[in-house]
Amino acid sequence: MDFNDAKYFLNRELSWLQFNNRVLDEAMDRCNPLLERLKFLAITGSNLDEFFMIRVAGLKEQQIAGYSGKDPSGLTAKEQIKKISDEVHEMGKQQYNTLNRSIIPGLRKYGIFFPEIDDLEDFQVEYLSDYFNSTVFPVITPMAIDQSRPFPQLPNKGLNQAVLLESEDEQELFAMVQVPPVLPRFVKIPSNNDETVFIPMEKIIRKYMQTLFSGYRINAIHPFRITRNADLSIDEEEAQDLLEEIQKSLRQRLIGFPVRLEIEKDTSERVRELLINMLSLKEDDVYEFPGPLDISAFMKIATMEGFESAKFKKFTPYPQPELMGSESVFGIISKKDVLLHHPFNSFDHVVEFLKEAAEDENVLAIKQTLYRVSGNSPIVKYLIKAAENGKQVTVLVELKARFDEENNIQWAKKLEKAGCYVVYGLVGLKTHCKVLLVVRKEETGIKRYVHFSTGNYNDSTAKLYTDIGIITANENFGYDASALFNVLTGYSLPPEWRKLSVAPKGLRDKFLELIEDEKKNADNGKEARIIVKCNSLLDKQIIQKLYEASVSGVKIDLIIRGICALKPGMEGVSENIRVISIVGRYLEHSRIFYFYNNADPKIFLSSADWMPRNLDRRIEILIPVESPQVKEEIMDILENNLKDTVKARTEDDSGNYSKVDKRGKRTYNSQEEFEKTASDNYHEYQREGRLDLMKEVISSINQEDYDDDEGYEDFDAN
Repeated sequence: MDFNDAKYFLNRELSWLQFNNRVLDEAMDRCNPLLERLKFLAITGSNLDEFFMIRVAGLKEQQIAGYSGKDPSGLTAKEQIKKISDEVHEMGKQQYNTLNRSIIPGLRKYGIFFPEIDDLEDFQVEYLSDYFNSTVFPVITPMAIDQSRPFPQLPNKGLNQAVLLESEDEQELFAMVQVPPVLPRFVKIPSNNDETVFIPMEKIIRKYMQTLFSGYRINAIHPFRITRNADLSIDEEEAQDLLEEIQKSLRQRLIGFPVRLEIEKDTSERVRELLINMLSLKEDDVYEFPGPLDISAFMKIATMEGFESAKFKKFTPYPQPELMGSESVFGIISKKDVLLHHPFNSFDHVVEFLKEAAEDENVLAIKQTLYRVSGNSPIVKYLIKAAENGKQVTVLVELKARFDEENNIQWAKKLEKAGCYVVYGLVGLKTHCKVLLVVRKEETGIKRYVHFSTGNYNDSTAKLYTDIGIITANENFGYDASALFNVLTGYSLPPEWRKLSVAPKGLRDKFLELIEDEKKNADNGKEARIIVKCNSLLDKQIIQKLYEASVSGVKIDLIIRGICALKPGMEGVSENIRVISIVGRYLEHSRIFYFYNNADPKIFLSSADWMPRNLDRRIEILIPVESPQVKEEIMDILENNLKDTVKARTEDDSGNYSKVDKRGKRTYNSQEEFEKTASDNYHEYQREGRLDLMKEVISSINQEDYDDDEGYEDFDAN
């Protein structure tokens, strides 16, 4: 059977939009606390920003270049752009219906209000007048648009006000005012009744706009927002200094070509026409909304201090009991591999591992890859401390981590200044694998300890993303980790790996081989099963091999959070494949691969999704899980996910998702179950009298080393 036909594949971009709709479902779900619903809504907005800046911009570049090829689903760039426009226009209606008809009215019962300026009391209007004159007026700059002053290069994602003016001789004039990003988007104003009252900055500027254009009549004021191409184009082969080249490209991101224009509903046709022409856009590129533009700005409201009754009950990650005791981390790991399941297990254990390594006189070297780290990273702090303590510290900082480039450049400079050896990866490839290697001198000789992870070394997102890490002293893993760093930092050719499989050479073949083995078992009448949990499934070869396995009778469960180009449930093709997506309080980010292997299961963890970019253009690793106990713990994670009836959605062969059919099933929220498991394990140790020790270890990190930074990255983080 030939699986090359377009009918077997879903479009990548439309599948991603389906994911964003699932996030929007969480904003619409009245079972979620109100400010959490607002947070989900804000995430849908920031997700769309990135989608337009990267994916839509890429499709438009294909059009500009005259590329007429089709994607695996059979759509040209032009056809994809049209379908995206239709989908996003419909999504916008749902976003603003949710905001205006449900969330904002609902916030009133919590004392949070967004009134019109005309409805304010006199003392509040006076406050706004003083605020405008003292704070806003000195910052803003009116910009006239005429023959001598052309349309300015407005920054990406900036909010602006278009102003139609009329002179005394009735000549039409056009100007604009940028809403200053250095000031709060929502201004909190005083109230008599302990109410929390916010006025959007653009409304304040609108009220006092006449002061900026004295002597002219203002006929119309309309907010608008531009999204630009923000995909960095870097010629790594020609770049003499990659860091300098990326810094240069970051400046270009602000002024890429426009791909989307957002305007408020009821914007005058004249302003609409002027903006479309000046930005060289088409009607399908214009998105009109009945409310404040840039819905992502509501994240500040959703995460403001207080209002705990309108948020999820606070969850504090619990210690992993196996890492608690009087022994050092090295002593514990010497005896067995230990699994960490974040955010349910505390990321502090990873920090403690690095801290102990930095301070241990027997540690000779530390090597680590960094893809995304937090703004106040304890990981970087201890790498610096290790260098200061005389350890040989090597850090691969991936400068090309999208939208974290600037942050990573700053960390790279600090690490270099502290004496760390910093490298920026391989030309043409992103280093996406997550590895921390500690080399220690012991009585028996040199011993290596390794932490592998499916997620980033980011203490902030570790509280928000579900990821898995393993700490091991297995010599074969230590050998492979050392060999990996030799490849990344020097000119060493890839070795014969003892345990790891590494992209871009070998990882796809390994996955295809594992699927083929299950297919052969099914062909021979044996039980065969595959369970995969990852962020995205897009690779054509992998999908075709899964179809072949399904036809042979392999039972396949795919837990795919985001993009899925595979069509499940097609008669005679994918009837044995089920696809579910879990979208809930935490971002599902771990990558787990299970193969039944004739009753001798093979389980792997990876930094890679099943996407061409991960298998062909990144350094990724696949880690076999060998500890029977850790295998059992990971199987529990997969089985819990598959039992979810609350946050799981099932995909059909059209790419649409629906809530899991609960008939005959009990209500089961896998993320809540993981919270409960972590809590139960912790309290079991509490009953055994080990609570004080656990508190002592974890609090020493929290108090001494870093602030509890509750950052939040885009929901489609990779």
